[in-house]
Amino acid sequence: MKILLPILKTLFYFIIAGYSLNASAGNTFSEHSNNTNLSLGKTLYTQHCTACHGSTGDGGVGVPLSLPDFQANISNEYLRNTIRLGRPDRVMPAFKTLSKSDVTEIITYIRSFSNTPIPKEISTTIKGNVTSGKKLFKQHCASCHGATGEGSKGTGVTFSRPRNLPIMSPALNNLGFLASATDHMIKQAIVLGRRGTPMVSFKKQGLSDSDINDIVSYIRHFQRSKPSTIKQNLSPIISYESDYSLTETIANIKRAAVGKNFKIIRTQNLDYGFVTDDKSNNKQVIIYFCNFKLLNSSLAIDPRVGMFLPCRVTVVERQGKVTVMAINPLRLSKLFNNSELEHSCKAMRDVYIEIIEEAIL
Repeated sequence: MKILLPILKTLFYFIIAGYSLNASAGNTFSEHSNNTNLSLGKTLYTQHCTACHGSTGDGGVGVPLSLPDFQANISNEYLRNTIRLGRPDRVMPAFKTLSKSDVTEIITYIRSFSNTPIPKEISTTIKGNVTSGKKLFKQHCASCHGATGEGSKGTGVTFSRPRNLPIMSPALNNLGFLASATDHMIKQAIVLGRRGTPMVSFKKQGLSDSDINDIVSYIRHFQRSKPSTIKQNLSPIISYESDYSLTETIANIKRAAVGKNFKIIRTQNLDYGFVTDDKSNNKQVIIYFCNFKLLNSSLAIDPRVGMFLPCRVTVVERQGKVTVMAINPLRLSKLFNNSELEHSCKAMRDVYIEIIEEAIL
């Protein structure tokens, strides 16, 4: 017994030490959710998140939330801030109306995708050399994340993303990301990489701890140097009055559209399909036309533009006055929260205006 006592004491010490180490690493999902009903979280996730992130977190438009390396590096606070703040100009909206408990339920459900231990939030500021970090970022990061951290182009669906890539490179200069991610989280992503994505471990690529600190400091400097996006109050409709008759205005619109390299698809009454032909209003006409090069390039940026394509112009006669109207694509790009759309939608708006003005002047 005297011989066994020291052995038992030592064994007891290792059991306690092992328990402490496991506890300090963070809770696993199963420990975190013993008393949590996932049904509400699943319902909320399905309603607000599935369309972009997939029903099981395998990604699509949004990042794959189920990746073990992703789950191992993000704290619950990061998820909470991401849901609240979104990613301005990068498709991900800010869910400001969800209650605190709703957000917690969604986070808990996201954690059910993996048994990876939940990391604790570490908010310590990492101090590095921004100038050195800029050079290292250009050498190691810019090819995927862009020269100024703007991220990959497109939404992430396979129309704009190679099928062998599970994720588009995120925008590291995005104010929503920078407000959500701690320096420690950014550093861990660089050090460890993300298995299952093109993001490799740059520690294994030979970067020193000091090099990585410099890159983190350079990424963090985007938060201080990038101005907030100012949303313009744009009219949803482009509208002009025509001095020509309804029939003449329609013919002029078609001629102008063809002159801009558009193909006329069809012309129909605005209420077509809603009423019988004998009750249709012949003084409300919509003209559909398309430029397939513009269509393809716009869909590659964000497939949601299909909601307002092909291009269309409505011509209406009321009380002897003829009005020509079209949606304002630039206003819709703001609603989609995708700054990449702005160039394409501005071009579309300008084309609408040029076609209409040519038709009525």
